[in-house]
Formats: sequence, C-alpha cells, structure tokens
Amino acid sequence: MTDLSTRPEVTAGTTDPLRLLTSRPRQLVRAVLLGSLASGAGVALIGTAAWLLSRAAEQPPVMYLMVAIVGVRAFGIGKGVLRYVERLDSHDLALRLQAGLRLDTWRALTRSTWVGRRSGDLLSRVVNDVEAVQDLVVRVVVPFASAGLVAAATTIVITVLSPGSGLLLAVSVVLAGVLLPWLTTRVAARSVGTLAPLRGELADVAAEANDAAPDLVAYGATDAVLARITDVDRRLRRAEQRAAWATGVAGFGQVLASGVAVLGGLLVGAVQVFAGVLPPVQLAVLVLTPLALHEVLSTLPAAALAWRRSRVALERVREVLTAPTVGSPDRLASSADGAGDGEPGIAITGLSAGWPDRGPAVVGLDLHFAAGEKVALVGPSGVGKTTVAATALGLLPPLAGRVVVTGRVGYLAQDAYLFDTTVGENVRIGRRDARDTEIAEALLRARVAMPVDRLVGVHGTAVSGGEARRIALARLVVGDANVLILDEPTEHLDAPTATALIDDLWASAEASRAAVLVITHDPVLAARCDRVVTLPTL
Repeated sequence: MTDLSTRPEVTAGTTDPLRLLTSRPRQLVRAVLLGSLASGAGVALIGTAAWLLSRAAEQPPVMYLMVAIVGVRAFGIGKGVLRYVERLDSHDLALRLQAGLRLDTWRALTRSTWVGRRSGDLLSRVVNDVEAVQDLVVRVVVPFASAGLVAAATTIVITVLSPGSGLLLAVSVVLAGVLLPWLTTRVAARSVGTLAPLRGELADVAAEANDAAPDLVAYGATDAVLARITDVDRRLRRAEQRAAWATGVAGFGQVLASGVAVLGGLLVGAVQVFAGVLPPVQLAVLVLTPLALHEVLSTLPAAALAWRRSRVALERVREVLTAPTVGSPDRLASSADGAGDGEPGIAITGLSAGWPDRGPAVVGLDLHFAAGEKVALVGPSGVGKTTVAATALGLLPPLAGRVVVTGRVGYLAQDAYLFDTTVGENVRIGRRDARDTEIAEALLRARVAMPVDRLVGVHGTAVSGGEARRIALARLVVGDANVLILDEPTEHLDAPTATALIDDLWASAEASRAAVLVITHDPVLAARCDRVVTLPTL
C-alpha cells in the first residue's frame, strides 16, 4: 500500500553560491592562489622589465642587471605556466560542482511536482542554468579573489616606493575594482536578470514548434509560430545587447581609471625625482606597474555580470531542487482513513488537487474503488480529470485530503510516448527486469503482431496510433499491474480499433482482478464501466 500523502521528501543539494563553493574549500583556495600567482607574475613582469630598461639605460656593468634579467624570464615563464595550472584546477573544481548539481537537479526533477511544466524551460534549467556554477568558479570567484590579492600586494609595493603614487593607485583600484563592477551590475541588472528566463522561453517555443512541425505545416500556421520565435529571440538579443553595452561602458571606465593611475604616478614620481627623494630608475616602475595591474582589474566588470547571471540561473535551479516532493506532508491539509493492505484499489478522500501555481482544479472529491471494479471518471474538458489521475499516480501532491493506493499501479497515457528504440525496449519500461520471452508474451496478450527487435522510429512514427496504444498496453501487461489508470484510451482511434483495445484491456483487468479507473469523454466506453463518476465544474 502506498500513501501518497506521507512519502519522504527529496534530499536536494544546495544552490546557495557560498555553500556550493565551500563544498571543496581546499581546491577553491588552491585555484585562487594559483590565479593570484599568475596575475602577480604578470604585474611583476612589467614592473621588473620597467626597472631593467631604466637601469640598462644608465649602462651599468651587466652583472648589476642579472637578477632583473632572471626575474623577467622567470615571471614571463611563470605567468603562462601558473595560468595554465590555475585553469586546470579551477575548471576541474567547476566541472565537479556542475556534475554534482546536475545530478541533484535530475533527482529532484524525477521526484518532484514539475509535471505540467514546459519541457523546453525544464531542459534549459537542467542544462544551461546548472552550468552557471562553472561561471561562478571560473569567471567570478577566481578573478575577483586573485585580483583583490594582487591589487593589495601591488598597492603596498608602490606605496613603499612612493606614498603619493600608492594613494593614487589605491583610489584607481577602488574605482576599477569595486565601483565600476558595482555600477555595471546596477545598470545591467534588469537585462541580465531576464537572460535565463528568456532562454528558457525560447527553448519552450522552439521545442513546441519542433514537436508540432508537421501539423503546423499542414494547417499553414508556421508564420505565427515563427513570429513568436522571432519575438522571443528579439527580446533575448536586446537584453544581451544592453548587458554588452554596460560592459563596454565599464571598459571605458577602466581605461580612465588606468589613465589616472599612470598619469598620477608619472606626475607624483617626477616631482619626487626632481626633489631627489626617488631614484630616477624607479619612475618607470611607478608609471608602468599600474598599467599591468589594471589589465588584471579589467576583467572584473564582466565578472560582476557573470555573478549576477549565475545568481539568477542558480535561483531557477533552486526552484527545481526545492519543489515539493510528490505527496510531501507540507502539502497535506487533512487526512482520512484510506484503503488498507489487501486487495488492490484506490481510496480518495476529501481530495483537493491542482497543477503547480494554478490553484485547485478539484475540490472535496471522494472516490473509492477496489479489485474487479471499473470506474469511469467523466466531465467537461478542463474539469480536472487528468489532475485526479496525476495525483493518484503520485505525480502531484494533494492540496488537501488523502490518496491511498494499494497494489501495483499501471498507467495508460492519453498519448502513449514511444522512445526511438525497439518495441521490446519500449515495453520493458513497464518492468525493467522483464525478459524477452515475457515481453513477447505481453505483446501477444496485447495483440501486437510485431517482433521484439523492431524499431518504432522517432516518437513512434514507424507504427500506427493503434499499434502505439497496444505497445503501451503491453507495458501494463508485462508490469503485472493490478491498479490501472487509463487516460482517454480510445481517443483518436477508429471504432473497431477502440473496441478491440478495450476488449483486451478488460480481459487483462479481469484476469488479474485489477481495479480500473478510466478517464474518458467516450460515452460508449463509460457505459462499459461498472460505475460512472462525474466531476463537477468549479
């Protein structure tokens, strides 16, 4: 017996950026240190080269320049090697976090109430939005942390050489490393915040157009769908352009901040040289070192936008991870005694049910049926018949009331989905460990005259509608289900095919004394059931 109101909740991972990053602290710290060393080597390279050129202009003995020469070579080689190692380490961390988060997201998706959502948007969340954790490591944390360490160290060194130049450099660092990234995110916040949802919407529209392409062409409705795709694409492109514009303006600000640091260092250093308090060879160090430092800081506005994008994308992933688990207690408003252990059946008591974010479609439903009974659930379209079936199957949690299912549940969907594989593999969905002989027997009982290894084509295009329904029926047979939920089993079938299919369903149900719930608009099919329950319109 399965009580859908008390099933355990999914144990999901976290999408909080800080908790994600601190899940592997040693590797994160190592990546930041390697990034700092790589960026620091670049700044040290320019500073050492500036001193070397200035000192060489004085034509001293070459031995006086050997340390600087070796330093330039070491910093030049070290910059490339350290950056390569940092990329390996940071990408390894990012990919590990991404793989773990994607697994958590998939597990949560399979056990949550995200049925009824648009498949394109869900795919975008699982694929594109999960990848935001990679940007979080590679394009946000490592650049910001390493730039901060290098900027602090460089400012201290310049301040020791020239306090005035150090003060100007500190001001330019605050402008380029703090103020400009903050302003960039403020200006582009709205645009960046819409990128992930718009990509999800575009994936939805494209997926719908792809699935319905033959019908759209047949009815001459392609122009409307293409116009819709174009509209979403235009809005997405505008959002990306606004974000790119903000990044471009920030780049201009970076150039100005760099210019302030360079010119300020030149003026202050020149005054100190004329005053005799600064060796002339150090003037080039004061001028060129800030230029190298601002090259490191120039990536921070883009990193700030990446942070904003990552937060929005990870919030969309969090919605999947924290979606209510099927039948979770937090959605249970009341309960009543249901069917106990024993014969198969379904006991629905005081049920209120609905799809996520849409409110209740069914309120106060009482429905009990047991082994050997065939109950038809009828009512106008949109009244909530499929909602009741989804709740009974455990795909939706009850908003109120209780659903207790006793026995093995089998479901015949309104549009039986066939995967692009063999008939046997499609039937094996009903029971994973089914042997080929058992599958062949199930096909025989469902009156499917096909070999087990026959391919059904993409979405079942190589078989007819009636054959697809019978393959789905074979899934029920091979699974030994004794509680059957049939959603519009005769829809789109001609009368002889529909009659034959129901005859086989009834024969299978009677052989196993199954409890059967039939959702239908077909009065002929409803008349063949033991009872008819009509759902009222809310």
